[in-house]
Amino acid sequence: MKGAILISLLVVVAMVQFSVKPGEAITCGEVNSDLAACVSYLTGKGGDFPPPQCCAGVIKLKESAVSIADKQAACECVKAAAARIPDIKDEAASSLPAKCKVQADFPISKNFNCADIH
Repeated sequence: MKGAILISLLVVVAMVQFSVKPGEAITCGEVNSDLAACVSYLTGKGGDFPPPQCCAGVIKLKESAVSIADKQAACECVKAAAARIPDIKDEAASSLPAKCKVQADFPISKNFNCADIH
């Protein structure tokens, strides 16, 4: 019985390791999903503070974008998403990480040069 449990545990660990491949780039779908709950705050329709789901997404994005390539890809996705929201408030966007108590590796902005991330 102990052997079967150990084998099952090893299979689960192996599945987790192979489902998240090192060096796999972050996708815009993931970024959009992480930040979807932030739109009302970013457009000034959600009050003075982002909702908890928004901050959870900001934290998840920070944790997902580890390598420089991931950070640059996430930055480009954030820029593209911000460009699709015409009434985004620049002040709300720039203050989002701080309001979520997250130290951002790049600003949430339509105008930031993502190649500057090192």
